[in-house]
Parts: sequence; structure tokens; C-alpha cells
Amino acid sequence: MIFTEQELLQYDGSDPKKPIYLAIDGDVYDVTLGGGWYGKGGSYHHFAGKDAARAYVTGCFQDHLTHDTRGLSEEQLKGIAHWKKFYDRHHKYHKIGRVLHDPIPADAPIPKPCKSAVGQKP
Repeated sequence: MIFTEQELLQYDGSDPKKPIYLAIDGDVYDVTLGGGWYGKGGSYHHFAGKDAARAYVTGCFQDHLTHDTRGLSEEQLKGIAHWKKFYDRHHKYHKIGRVLHDPIPADAPIPKPCKSAVGQKP
């Protein structure tokens, strides 16, 4: 399945009749079986319904809920690959598609660093 960002938002866990999806680096995963974590009120609800690849490696769960990986270090990019493997190999979650992102304008500022705990696990 191919999702737009707007379509993916519909699966953020707010509607108990819909599955819960999240994306990381464009890959969309069904995490419905982890609804206690990713559903409304769950500790990781902020990841649901969006591609928040940047936040997985910066630990900034307020300002970095974006797919924008510009300016990340090689180590951080490896961290994103690690999280993709986590979802790929998880026994409860499975990849169901891709999200198509609008291009990031060349003049868009790179997200500023935040002071959240780096490496905090989702």
C-alpha cells in the first residue's frame, strides 16, 4: 500500500475501529497489536500515524516527529536503520507499505537540536 502523509494520519490510534500504523524512513508498519503502546494514551502514541524517523534517534519527541533526516550524523542514520530492523523483525508488527512524502524545500531549515535525552527508546 502507498500512503500520503494525510492518509497515514488517519491511522494514529485515535479511532479504535481503525488499525494503528507508523512509519520510519518511509516504511509503514502495522503496530495495532501494540495498541497499549501506540494507541491513544499510550507511551509511544506520538509515533502513530506519521513518519517520525528523526525522533527515533534524537529522542526529541516534540520537535522531531518528522521524516526529515537532513543533518543527522552517520551514527544517527545507522540508528534509524536499527529501528527499521526492529519493526521488520518484530513478531507482532509487520510492514504494510510506504508513505510518500512531499519534497522538503531546499531552503527549509534543518530541525534544530533539542535537549531531550538522546537515545531514549520508543
